[in-house]
Amino acid sequence: MSTIHTRLEDMRSAALAGGGAKRVDAQHNKGKLTARERLAVLFDPHTFREWDMFVEHDCHDFGMQDNRVPGDGVVIGYGQINGRLSFAFSQDFTVLGGSLSAAHARKICKLMDHAMKVKAPVIGINDSGGARIQEGVASLGGYADVFQRNIMASGVIPQISLIMGPCAGGAVYSPAMTDFIFMVRDTSYMFVTGPEVVKTVTHEEVTQEELGGAGTHTTKSSVADAAFDNDLEALLQVRRFLHFLPASNREPAPRRDTSDDPGRLIPALDSLIPDNANLPYDIRELVTRVCDEEDFFEVQADFAANIVIGLGRMNGETVGFVANQPMILAGCLDINASRKAARFVRFCDAFSIPIVTFVDVPGFLPGSAQEFGGIIKHGAKLLFAYGEATVPKITIITRKAYGGAYDVMSSKHLRGDVNYAYPTAEIAVMGPKGAVEIIFRADRNDPERIEARTSEYREKFANPFVAGRLGFIDDVIRPHSTRAHICRDLDMLRSKHVENPWKKHDNIPL
Repeated sequence: MSTIHTRLEDMRSAALAGGGAKRVDAQHNKGKLTARERLAVLFDPHTFREWDMFVEHDCHDFGMQDNRVPGDGVVIGYGQINGRLSFAFSQDFTVLGGSLSAAHARKICKLMDHAMKVKAPVIGINDSGGARIQEGVASLGGYADVFQRNIMASGVIPQISLIMGPCAGGAVYSPAMTDFIFMVRDTSYMFVTGPEVVKTVTHEEVTQEELGGAGTHTTKSSVADAAFDNDLEALLQVRRFLHFLPASNREPAPRRDTSDDPGRLIPALDSLIPDNANLPYDIRELVTRVCDEEDFFEVQADFAANIVIGLGRMNGETVGFVANQPMILAGCLDINASRKAARFVRFCDAFSIPIVTFVDVPGFLPGSAQEFGGIIKHGAKLLFAYGEATVPKITIITRKAYGGAYDVMSSKHLRGDVNYAYPTAEIAVMGPKGAVEIIFRADRNDPERIEARTSEYREKFANPFVAGRLGFIDDVIRPHSTRAHICRDLDMLRSKHVENPWKKHDNIPL
């Protein structure tokens, strides 16, 4: 019996050693944690339970029969994160570069199947050289098996990807189908084809960082939702982020007790919006101040900054925030902002997270580049997302709400539950000056008449009261009472139940 125990311990030690001390040191020298070190940070202490520690690949080609390491380059298991059941896999770059074999893929699929059975989140830590070339199509098939599970889990359980090393070729499509992607600056990258292939095919010289680094994917491509300075910070921020999310689409997000009074008044908000309607202000200040303890987790902060999205809490409950940002492009909606917000709205709706929208939008960004790029269809994505959402929706127009953008930003016409406006709100087809120059075209050469007409138009339409008379605005509120109104209305909407017509699925304008 002692021989069996000794063998067990030997095998366990071999698995825990990964690719060996030399490769572990190389990982540390790059500023990266090992697969198991990452899981130790991610999970609550001593709660992680590893599965399939002794799995090995079954490839016999190219001498691979003599190159087997227990675990085969990926660590899988479950445990507690913030006291809640969660599943995770962590690719081990010290073992064959973390390359994906058929056995490696089976481990990930097994983990995801269990997560779906018990309805718990999955966190994938990606650090891999890609498909294991020695296994050929078997490796590609393994990727597809993982992709299928990503698709089935979408909208059912939260899926979060951490890119903590290389992620290239077919490997990028699994993270791309998860709900959120977080990267580490300087040590992680994602691309379909690497710099060498790009140079061969297009003669373009580009570095890994330029092609697929964290900076590229958080500012240009929108592939990643946030980037952090090192492994430790990324893992701790994911722990924080997960605490906002429900375990599945059948459960509410976790409630966190708060001492922050739901009726708290915020006098500073009364002076946030400038008297001059052409001056900007930072909408983040409004969003942050209304949240419990001013704790707001923004995502995609560096992409399409003309709209702000993220999660916070109101009276202990998770809420999704969408807000036009007057500091960037005057808060106009463009292609990127529409895509960014639409996907976030759909995520919130899939997991029954109420949506609070702050509106200050002068319209859609004009220009041939926007039209040629398909602003019509991209703008329709946001319109579609708000219109199909059945979660509680509270909208507050802080200043401008012009044209079709007024409709799109969770208006009463798109089943907004409670719609407010500040006294500074201007709700109209377009700005006063532009409207007057169209309506009174004959007077365009008479500045005094145009100015008088503009004042007349502003008095009639550039305020919230016309919309209020029509019932499109439920009330005009003072900014300092914003938090109190939102908390009260979310409590009222707690039992809201709306069902869309039965359909196999919708056909959102992708």
